[in-house]
Amino acid sequence: MAVILAARRTAVCPRGGAFRDLRIEDLAAPVVQAVLADAGMAGEQVDELILANALGAGGNPARRVALLAGLPERVAGLSIDRQCAGGLDAILLAGALVDNGAAEVVLAGGAESYSRRPARAMPGPDGRLIPYDQAPFTPWPDRDPDMTAAAAALADRLGISGAAQADWAVQSHAKARTMWAWPEIVPLAGVARDAFTRDLTPALAARAKSLVGSITAATAAVAADAAAFVLVLSEGRARDLPSGQGLRILSGATRGGDPLEPGLAPLAAIRVALEQAGLAPSALEMAEVMEAYAVQAMACVNGAGLAPGIVNRGGGALARGHPIGASGAILAVRLFHGLAQLGGSGPGLAGIAAAGGIGTALVVERRHS
Repeated sequence: MAVILAARRTAVCPRGGAFRDLRIEDLAAPVVQAVLADAGMAGEQVDELILANALGAGGNPARRVALLAGLPERVAGLSIDRQCAGGLDAILLAGALVDNGAAEVVLAGGAESYSRRPARAMPGPDGRLIPYDQAPFTPWPDRDPDMTAAAAALADRLGISGAAQADWAVQSHAKARTMWAWPEIVPLAGVARDAFTRDLTPALAARAKSLVGSITAATAAVAADAAAFVLVLSEGRARDLPSGQGLRILSGATRGGDPLEPGLAPLAAIRVALEQAGLAPSALEMAEVMEAYAVQAMACVNGAGLAPGIVNRGGGALARGHPIGASGAILAVRLFHGLAQLGGSGPGLAGIAAAGGIGTALVVERRHS
């Protein structure tokens, strides 16, 4: 069984903030080095590094991260793009490599720089280049909605009011303000805690700018820069190391759903992952659910039957920001440290939605060495 033995991340900084001049590898390499230091491992012991990245325009950023972090040249690096779900999928892939014996030690996570993403354009009917912001996520324009519009439509269909969404956002910031002591963040560029977290009051949330329908600037996560990684290895290999308890990967799943309702895609993945682990939602001690939009998180919590009190105990992406390719890995890092802070023995869940109608879930439990 694969084990997560160490997990770290940078702070999350909104686009154009303190990380605006950092390349993807500048964000990620210090996190990789911190993860290895926490585990008491040398870079020479690493077999592979898997990096999720959605906006960096290729070039295999995983290779650049591996080289800058001082890993041996034989570590080729594997970059994947499953948009928001990529960070969790990188961890699931690392676990699969370890479980089937293809690798013994794998670094997995994600890194994203909204601040430095390249400008994109495609040829129009007349051959002239037309700038675009959102890449196509389906082959059908009428089934490829703008993400904010899709969130607004979901809120309307489920009857989740703007006031309820605002209350969720207020609570996310309030919980995030209590977790600054969690030992998960690698200081970088003078930033040692999430830059966007604030004292969001109901009055401030009520005055937030409307984006589409009931979705406002307070109930949608801001574009951001960050990196997050975990170290995955076999149970047998972990026993030889003096590191802390860590987590066992019990199960994980990625499932596709209706592209028109991407916010609900995690429900199938969560159901499958829990079934694989032989667990009911009531057995979970902690859950990290992505808050790209308040309504998306609320719909997933309700639809999956999760107890609200165990969800995002230290706040969510509404209080941090959304660094696309890194967001899923951040959920896993928060789960790693959150379960350690709780000190219990119950399992934990991470779940995330992605554009195109994709959802990924990871189920873990604390390991007792």
